[in-house]
Formats: sequence, C-alpha cells, structure tokens
Amino acid sequence: MYFSLAFIIFGFALVSPVLSQEVCPGQVTLSESYIGVDKNVKVETVSCPEGSLTRRGDVVSRQAPVTNVCGAQCNTFCFTPSGGGPDPNDCHVIADALRFDGVNIGNLFDINNGTTGNVVVMSYISCLSFFANQINGVMQYCRDDWASVIDFVAPNCQSTQNAHGGDCLAADGTWFIQVQHS
Repeated sequence: MYFSLAFIIFGFALVSPVLSQEVCPGQVTLSESYIGVDKNVKVETVSCPEGSLTRRGDVVSRQAPVTNVCGAQCNTFCFTPSGGGPDPNDCHVIADALRFDGVNIGNLFDINNGTTGNVVVMSYISCLSFFANQINGVMQYCRDDWASVIDFVAPNCQSTQNAHGGDCLAADGTWFIQVQHS
C-alpha cells in the first residue's frame, strides 16, 4: 500500500509541471509566436472552450465597441502557500519583451471576447503570465501596463511572502493578469 501511494504521488509530481502550462480546462492554442529583442518570450493566444475564464452575456454585449482598460487599476492577490513561484528575473524578461514590443509595434493590443482567444499567455523559462478577458466583447490593454504588473507581482508574491505567484484582478472583475511558475 505504501509503495502504491508513493508511486501515485510521485506520478503526480512528474505530471504537474506539464499541467501548469494550461491556463484553462480544454485550452486550445490559436496562435504562437516569440517576442522581445532576442525573440525568446513565447506568446500564445488561447481559447477556453469550456468557458472557465469567461462570463456569458447576451448578443448586445458581443456587439459592443472595444473596451479599453489601459491604465485601469487592479488588486494584487498572492497564491498561498509558499514555494514553487517563478523566478522574478525570468518574469522580468517577459516584462522587457512587452516593453520592447510596446515601443516597436505599439503599446495597445486586443484580446478577443468570449471563448475565442480570450487569453494571451507569455512564458519564459520558469515564468508564465497571462491576461484573461472575462467580458463578451473585445478588450484592449497596454503592453507597458502588463509589464508593470509582472514586475510587481513576480517579486512580491514569493516564498518570503508565503506565496508562489499571484494575480492582479480588475476592480470590476472583467479581466485579470496572472503570474505563476511555468
């Protein structure tokens, strides 16, 4: 019995790093590219077909104009308990890549609505960050704001704060940015 239990626990330990790459159940990657000076930060637009990150609305809300949330404040929440957070230096590489693209291709970017590409995921070595649009409309955000959130959450939600990553949730709950171990 002890061997079986130990084997099962060990098996989950081997599988869990792979599962952490998925930000929602049934995730489907719609596009993938690399950004930054060295093109070393992976960017994916993903769809969450099971709707775990979205709220449902009516047809009118889907026809609404783009909602710009640049400069909007969000509240930071760290994930407890401690241990297993991303390396803040790896997260800073993502933040720098966002700033690089902000200067070179434009600061604004769009996140689709509903379950069609409503999450943008960025990863570099131990760090994974994603932006989730939770409205049934296209949302617009700023790359430099996302970079600032990453640079705040990554070093402030570590084991010294009894945490292992965290997120920044919009006051109205329509979007959030998460920073975690990849």
